[in-house]
Amino acid sequence: MKSNKVTIGGFAIIPNKEGKVLLCHRDDLMKWNLPGGRMEKGESPWDAVVREVKEETGLDVKVKKLVNVYSKPNAEDISFDFECEVVGGKLITTDEADKVEYFSPENLPLNTLLRHRVGIEDFMNNKGGVMLKTKIKRMFRDLDNNEVIY
Repeated sequence: MKSNKVTIGGFAIIPNKEGKVLLCHRDDLMKWNLPGGRMEKGESPWDAVVREVKEETGLDVKVKKLVNVYSKPNAEDISFDFECEVVGGKLITTDEADKVEYFSPENLPLNTLLRHRVGIEDFMNNKGGVMLKTKIKRMFRDLDNNEVIY
């Protein structure tokens, strides 16, 4: 039986002055990912991303703008990527992230989560607006119905 519960997540794209983006290494998955995660009850996606970044990296961030929205209808999942700016805190490792590092978007670790790799690429290529995509299996479809296979 299919659940009617939709999961909603918020993830941070945090570029530094050199144009590199912050990634966290999850030792439970052995993958690199954008800092962020699922909303908790009573939270907005932008509040969730601020909380998750603090929990995973020790950094305090301010959400600058929404940059990507991804829908996975078959998984009943929606995720939002926000461009964020560091406003305080100290970069640390945590129980959720055993490594936290900045990487050039052109040289991401091979074991970066696909959805987050796509999010970074979309952010870098679309500086003006919000990118909207639907994920179907290992393919993304944009609003113009163009397919991008990863």
